[in-house]
Amino acid sequence: MTVERSAGPAAAPKVVHLDQIESVPGPGSLVWHPVRFALGVRAFGCNAYTATAAGQDVVEPHDEVSDDGSAEQEELYFVASGHASFTIDGTDHDAPAGTYVFIPDPRSHRHAVAREPGTTVLSFGGPPTFEPSAWEWAFRAAPLIRSDPARAAEILDEGLALHPGAPGLHYNLACLHAAGGHRDEALTALRRAVELDGKAAGWARGDADLASLRDDPGFIALTGG
Repeated sequence: MTVERSAGPAAAPKVVHLDQIESVPGPGSLVWHPVRFALGVRAFGCNAYTATAAGQDVVEPHDEVSDDGSAEQEELYFVASGHASFTIDGTDHDAPAGTYVFIPDPRSHRHAVAREPGTTVLSFGGPPTFEPSAWEWAFRAAPLIRSDPARAAEILDEGLALHPGAPGLHYNLACLHAAGGHRDEALTALRRAVELDGKAAGWARGDADLASLRDDPGFIALTGG
C-alpha cells in the first residue's frame, strides 16, 4: 500500500535514553518523565514513571474519564524494570519487570506502587481508533500452515474479514491451500494476491509452500516461472 506524504523534508528520527528525559516530581511521590513531549509523539500518549524507593507511586491513582464525564482513552502499562503492584478497580495485580498491564475501560480506577527501588513503568494511551494492520494475521498464520492448518485457516479468515484487500493474507491462504493439496483454491488465492500486489509473483516462485503448484500452467502464467 502506498502512503501519501506531504512535500517537504522528512522528520528526523529521535533516539533518547530515558535518563536524558527530564524528571518532574509529583503529584504525590510520583516521578514523571514526559516522554511524549520530549519526542514530539502525536499518534498516542506515552510517558515513563520511576521510583527511587519501594512504596512510591509509579502510576498515580486515577481513571481516564474527563471532567465532563466522557471516556477518553485506553491505557497500556509496561513494567520496564524493578517490580510494581497495580490496583485496578480494587483488585491487586503483581507486576514484576516484563509485565504488560492493559486497561481498556477508561472508567477503571488504576494505581501502581513500586515494590523495589528503581522500578520504572512506561505508559501508552490513546482513544481506540487504531486499525490493526493485516500483517498481524499473516504473521500469526504463517507458522501454522503445516503444523495446525485448521487454526491457520481460522486466523486468515479473521484477517480477511477485516482486510479483504490485503495481498499478504491472500498469499498465505494460497500457501495454506497448496500445502493441503487444494490446487484450484490455491491458484485462486494466489491470483488474487498477485492482482493486489504484483510482488506476490516473485514471492511465489521460490516458496516451498507452493512447490506443489510449480508444474501447473496457471502457476507458471501467474509467476512467470
